[in-house]
Amino acid sequence: MKIGTRQPVYLQSNELLREKRESQGNGFPRSVCESWRQSNKNDFGKERKNMESKTKNRKTREQVARMVERAFGGTPLAAGEDAVSELKEGWFNAAYNVRLSDGREVILKIAPLKDAEVLAYEKNIMATEVASMRLVRENSAIPVPEIYSFDTARDVCDSDYFFMEKLTGDNYEHVKESFSRAMQAQIDQQIGAIVREINGFTGTYFGYDGNSDLRGETWKEAFITIMDSVLEDGSRKQADFGSPIDEIRGAVLKHAPSLETVTTPRLVHWDAWDLNFFVKDGKVTGILDFERALWADPLMEAQFRALAFGGVSESMRGYGKTTFTHEEDERCHLYTLHLALVMKTECYYRKYDSDYVSNLSKQLTVPTLNWLKEN
Repeated sequence: MKIGTRQPVYLQSNELLREKRESQGNGFPRSVCESWRQSNKNDFGKERKNMESKTKNRKTREQVARMVERAFGGTPLAAGEDAVSELKEGWFNAAYNVRLSDGREVILKIAPLKDAEVLAYEKNIMATEVASMRLVRENSAIPVPEIYSFDTARDVCDSDYFFMEKLTGDNYEHVKESFSRAMQAQIDQQIGAIVREINGFTGTYFGYDGNSDLRGETWKEAFITIMDSVLEDGSRKQADFGSPIDEIRGAVLKHAPSLETVTTPRLVHWDAWDLNFFVKDGKVTGILDFERALWADPLMEAQFRALAFGGVSESMRGYGKTTFTHEEDERCHLYTLHLALVMKTECYYRKYDSDYVSNLSKQLTVPTLNWLKEN
């Protein structure tokens, strides 16, 4: 990833802000909104945490031991089978909590095999993740883990892997429901502020670092290319998007002029959901999973998907953006549609053992596409 510069995100003046949402559903049926909210809770949420994906490149204890010695100058793995424990929340990479013989605990993340079938935007995303995390560590307001080692030699392991610092605290998604509403609001606002800091880094092009085919000199050009790539990935698997591809493309092109006002490429995490934050004593202690980062419009961030399901969220308040012009509303709907199509397409590549992602995709796609066609 090319090193960018960091500067405050431009927030539009109050005179330009319209269509304030304090509890609106933004055109989405109440049943859909409630289903989305419940997706992080109870059995539905538990189902997500144990998703199986064929892209996970798992390793034995002996293989991990060799990777540890390579990364930590000969320091061996701790004794006992519990020195290596798999972390199952992710949907793409294999990940492990690893204990070294000197007592240190670190996190190991292993990319899919080089010949694994992935979506176009997922090309080289581990390199993107490492580069992004190293970049944002320049800003102390972003609590990102330190990368200890990134190995692309593919000799002790048949794919790329890296070791990083283990964060303190608990996974926010796992403990959120145990917090008071006031505490949740406090943490969510911190998350919004952290995401804004990430968006403060600027780049030299729009699109993905790992795939030069998915870039553009303008955001409009890059986004249309990115959307087409998702549709093409889906077409190769005969994906059922619920609507003809030409109809989807038509809706995107209809609202594409709204993308022309985005003129500065900003670093977008894109995957900053609760599952990727750690918290302790009422504070956010870390943010993870920068692998899907790209240079784009900050409104692509997960925080702004809340507009579709209940309106303004606490993380949006923490970010400092709670009102939107019609043009921004168009862009938010385009980005929600993009998310939904990615979710649906990846089901055909990952071969998940659950319909969780497919069901969520449908809940997003139908009302979003309807809005884009009707407005």
